Amino acid sequence: MIRDLLRRRAPRLPGTATPGATVAGAHGVSVRLGGRTVLSGVDLSVTAGEVLALVGPNGAGKSTLLSVLAADTPAGAGEVRIAGRPAGAWGARELAMRRAVLPQDASLSFPFTVEEVVRMGRAPWAGTPAEDSDDAAVAQALGATEAAEFAERPFSALSGGERARVALSRVLAQRAPLLLLDEPTAALDLRHQELVLRICRERAAAGDAVVVVLHDLGLAAAHADRVLVLRHGTVAGDGPPAAVLTEELLRNVYRHPVDVFPHPVTSCPVVLPRRHERNAPAYRTFT
Repeated sequence: MIRDLLRRRAPRLPGTATPGATVAGAHGVSVRLGGRTVLSGVDLSVTAGEVLALVGPNGAGKSTLLSVLAADTPAGAGEVRIAGRPAGAWGARELAMRRAVLPQDASLSFPFTVEEVVRMGRAPWAGTPAEDSDDAAVAQALGATEAAEFAERPFSALSGGERARVALSRVLAQRAPLLLLDEPTAALDLRHQELVLRICRERAAAGDAVVVVLHDLGLAAAHADRVLVLRHGTVAGDGPPAAVLTEELLRNVYRHPVDVFPHPVTSCPVVLPRRHERNAPAYRTFT
C-alpha cells in the first residue's frame, strides 16, 4: 500500500552534481534549544566530491549542525539550502532522494531482519526507474560494510558495532548524493573505523558529498578533504586538515595541550593529547 501511495505523485528526481558544485549550504544559521544558543551565525558550504569532517568538543554543536543541514532541525535564523533550493521547499520524499542521514543511535522497535532494515533506504525510489536497482543497491551496501554475512539475522540481535554498520548500509542503499553521518565510527573497532572512512572517500570519489561528525581527529586528518572545527556553536576553523588542525587552535578549542606532527608515511597531521608525568603541575586553563 505504501508503494502505491508513493506512485500517485511523481517526484522531482535529483540531477547529477558537477564535481566541486555546492550541494548544500548553511548561511548565517543560528539555533536555540532548551533556552541555550547551540549554533550562532554558522556559514558552511558542502561540495560534490568532498569529505567534510565536523569536529569539536562535546556540546560544540556538531550534531545540531548536521541535523540542520539535513532539514531535520529548523534554523532559528539564517538559511539552509539543499540542491539549490531552501531545505524547507522540498517534500519529504524528494528530500530523501537528495540527502541520506545516519543518526548517532540506531534502534528499532520491530523485529526486522538486517536486510529489511537496509531495504528501507530504498523507499524514496519506489515507483521511479531507480526502483529496478533496489536489489543491487541493498546487496552492494551490505557488502561494502561487511554486513552481508548476517543479513538474515534480526536487527535487535546484533551487537552495537554490527548495528552501526547496518545503519550505514541503509544510508548507502539510499544512494542520495549527500551523505550526512553522525559519529559513524563511535561503536566500531579499528578495522571497521577505517572501513567506514574508506567508504566515505569512495563515495566522494564517485561524486557524492559526505559530511561526517568525528571525535577522532586522526581519522578526520587522514580521510577528510576539509575539516570544520566548532567551538561553542561558532566556526573556529574551516579548511584543509593540515591548515586547520594546528596545535594552537586545538589547544584553545579543546582546552588541552596537544602535539601535532606529520605522519611519517602519509604526511597527514597526527594529533595526540599531551600527557604529563605523574606529580607534574596541573594543566593550565585555556580561554
